[in-house]
Amino acid sequence: MPIKPVCFCLTIVLIFLFHSVSFAQQHARPKIGLTLSGGGAKGLAHIGILKAIDSAGLKIDYVTGTSMGSVIGSLYAIGYNGNEIEEIARKTDWNLLLSNQVTLRALSLEEKDEYGKYAIELPFTQGKFSLPTGALESEELWIKLSEMYYPVSKIKEFHRFKIPFACIATDITNAEAVVQDSGEIITAIRASMAIPGVFTTVENKGRRLVDGGVIRNFPVSDAVAMGANYTIGSSVSAGLLPKERLTNPIQILLQIAFLKENQDNKKQISVTDFYIHQPLSKFNLASFEKADEIIDSGITEGILLYPKFKKLADSLNRLYGQQNQQTKTGISIDSVYITDHAIRGLKTISEASFLHSVNFNEYSKYSLNDLSKMIRRAYATREYNYIHYSLEPLPDGNFEIVFDVEESAPTSAKLGIHYNSFTGISLITNLTMRNYLTPTSKSLITVNIGDNFRVRAEHVQYFGREKNLELIPTVQYESFKVNSYTDFKKDGLYRLNYFLGDLKIQLANRRVFTSGIGIKYEWEQYTPDLRSALELKGRDIYFTSYTYLHLNTLDKPIYPKKGIRLYGEFGYVFEQRPLLKYSSYGRPITSPDTTSINASNFSRLVFNLEGYRTLSEHVTLMGQLQSGINFNTGQNQFNGFLIGGLNKMYRNQIVFAGLQDATLHAQSVAAAMLGLRCKIFNNVFLIGRTNILVNDFMKNQTLTKNPRWVTGTALTVGYNSLLGPIEFSAMYSAQAKSLQTYVNIGISF
Repeated sequence: MPIKPVCFCLTIVLIFLFHSVSFAQQHARPKIGLTLSGGGAKGLAHIGILKAIDSAGLKIDYVTGTSMGSVIGSLYAIGYNGNEIEEIARKTDWNLLLSNQVTLRALSLEEKDEYGKYAIELPFTQGKFSLPTGALESEELWIKLSEMYYPVSKIKEFHRFKIPFACIATDITNAEAVVQDSGEIITAIRASMAIPGVFTTVENKGRRLVDGGVIRNFPVSDAVAMGANYTIGSSVSAGLLPKERLTNPIQILLQIAFLKENQDNKKQISVTDFYIHQPLSKFNLASFEKADEIIDSGITEGILLYPKFKKLADSLNRLYGQQNQQTKTGISIDSVYITDHAIRGLKTISEASFLHSVNFNEYSKYSLNDLSKMIRRAYATREYNYIHYSLEPLPDGNFEIVFDVEESAPTSAKLGIHYNSFTGISLITNLTMRNYLTPTSKSLITVNIGDNFRVRAEHVQYFGREKNLELIPTVQYESFKVNSYTDFKKDGLYRLNYFLGDLKIQLANRRVFTSGIGIKYEWEQYTPDLRSALELKGRDIYFTSYTYLHLNTLDKPIYPKKGIRLYGEFGYVFEQRPLLKYSSYGRPITSPDTTSINASNFSRLVFNLEGYRTLSEHVTLMGQLQSGINFNTGQNQFNGFLIGGLNKMYRNQIVFAGLQDATLHAQSVAAAMLGLRCKIFNNVFLIGRTNILVNDFMKNQTLTKNPRWVTGTALTVGYNSLLGPIEFSAMYSAQAKSLQTYVNIGISF
């Protein structure tokens, strides 16, 4: 019996549906894996590839990465899109992030004076000085990572991210690649980017880890292992150097170090379906100063690749149906409620003291900014090498915060090098001891060894729960040579010896302001080294009771961009015992009108205000007001103010662009300066200053016949190096009528 047409058509439809279901079951939509290589600063070029993928609507199913590739890839995996990652990268202060510094505003005032001053700091532990496992611990990097991954605080398995993720580190003990796919994402990322010798090693799950690029810089095979059927790989690795570029031992050693990684890299490329190579030969691993340029290069590459990504996305959508794009972030979290805490790593510092230093309270709500501020507050005490935190979800939906800390060595040695046109070359050494002489205290001994000798010993004793009441005894001695000038020309040379014994008590408020009272004993002596028309030889001894205030809101210790620094002091000088002789080319001067000295008590005022304001990303406005007045001193040459120089080098100095140090001597002076600092390259600055002063505006105060008004200008090229600022300046004063040079390298005693 023949089949009816209707039944035949129905049979055909059923057969087609059966085969369609069978095909879909056997051929599911392929999973796409994305791999981003390591490469330091060059890894920022991956951002352009992500932006192109987003624009094409291509869905990524797995992400793997190493080093900088792990940073960029993990942000994409947790829900940031390419545009958001670009915004983060462009706004990041890479200089701060890739250093051992924190923002200066977090430090107490007595810590600010020493912070960033020395090129080398060595902790003293177990009876010897020790070296860290890398140059950088970078507390700010940990804080930045904590801020970026704050929205996924609850997630401890990386496959539960919006896109499953894994990153690679290297176990330094056995040279094995370690796939990190669970635990604390911050720790995993920090381990993956721990370049040996640059960053300290990271302890994670019982392993000591360094940068994954040592073994596997381009982990495509790990994306395949996660389930990827099709792989896209973006590599910024330059590979091995050709033989003609192997011209020195350092390049050969680096070549040897990268041999194993290069072999693995070839294997990874062979399993990559869509290979993207961005060599970026103009840049290197450390080119973070060119971050914007690298990002732009990656965006250009992404624009070129967009048609291919679009074609791939459209083909998959036609075969398997449309899927949601990944251009919107899934990140949204305002604050967490913390009901419990744990602290790991404390040895000598009590738990109560640590909790007070971070200002932490249980059963409180904390925002992202609250947590960052909390960590910076404690780290700024300088009592810890690092403070890390993680948020552990609790069954009731709240969180426990876990602090991992490492205490600083109670004793550390610091070294710095300084050169200045005035003081010559110096090696500055410092020994800092915490809680050594007494509990809750800090003791410092600093020695300047070089053309001029200086030494200072200081003890800071903290009182109260807030540690904001401080008793500070100080002893200081210095001996250095000072040129004397007549009509702005050198005409003599003196040896100035100075001794100070100081005791003050101060109240610190909110880490930016202190005020206090003190009394000091001072002894100063002049001895001529070269004959001149007017020579001074002798000494003076006196006491000064004083009150002062100090304010510092600067954001950086070197080349600040915003904030002010203010110091004001009013004192009363008493119990003077001057002994001074005047001579001319070795012959005594006996005229009482010329050599009389007022030894009576007098009051004095010292004031300095400097401020900085950002005009644009690369331009900073600078201003300074200075004043020093000794009231009713007559012709007393002691305790006067020395005018000149561009850097604060010694007591009673009035810095002045246009004059060398100590060109003028005055008992009363007021000066104003206005300047611009322009960043022309990374860490390279062009600085212009112009200033004016009036000196000896009080009657009968000086033996010299200086002009009442003096003007000056200076143009400086500065470089912010590991040694501190390196500056070369040209100066001119209309009164001195000569173009002069001035050099300063590093930070002074």
